[in-house]
Amino acid sequence: MLEGYGRQLRSIKTRLNHTKKLFESYRDDIGDSSVNDALGDFESNWEDGREDITQQLDALAEMSEAVVREFKKLDDELTKQVDKAVQTKDARGKGGGGGGEGK
Repeated sequence: MLEGYGRQLRSIKTRLNHTKKLFESYRDDIGDSSVNDALGDFESNWEDGREDITQQLDALAEMSEAVVREFKKLDDELTKQVDKAVQTKDARGKGGGGGGEGK
């Protein structure tokens, strides 16, 4: 789940940055120039806020990807340690002795 989080955040950023194109694609369908003008004004005013949001989305995406990388490193290291411990135990157990554990 966390592995795809960075990609999803970048997808949101991309969609936020395409609102102008989206509005323009409906210009002829809307027809009314006052609505189109209002959408244009909204787009212009939204520009500053969108830049802040996209920077935050980038930062969150990078952080989530870093968390995933670090968890994978930790998981790999723990797997190696467990494998090594099991091999050591198996090597000791093959010596005979057949010791059973109580209770």
